[in-house]
Amino acid sequence: MSNTNNTSESQDSQQSSRKSQKPHNSQNSQDSQKSQASRKPRPMEVLREARAQLAELTGMTAESVSSFEQTEDGWSLEVEVLELERVPDTMSLMGSYVVELDSEGQLTGYRRVKRYERGRADVRGSR
Repeated sequence: MSNTNNTSESQDSQQSSRKSQKPHNSQNSQDSQKSQASRKPRPMEVLREARAQLAELTGMTAESVSSFEQTEDGWSLEVEVLELERVPDTMSLMGSYVVELDSEGQLTGYRRVKRYERGRADVRGSR
């Protein structure tokens, strides 16, 4: 009989502890959602999101980020994009795009600043 009492007491205490944890857990998840919404994105998040947004808008593959800086209004990146795939691969046409993002990492604009063949080196002194 004592085992039965211990078991029911144990179950009662587990249930009451679960009830007391529910509001605490929901409060923690609300707090973490608020902090995620109010926090600034980390640089790697900005880079990934910028590449994904540019690829979605242009329909071209964003291959790499060649420059990245934080500005007063958000972020500025230079992204290398595969514009036209050719064989051999060194003859593929690449584009270098300046991508502007707001402080939350949302793309606000982009423009192509350079077009080149993948296998060509930059001429010294040019952008």
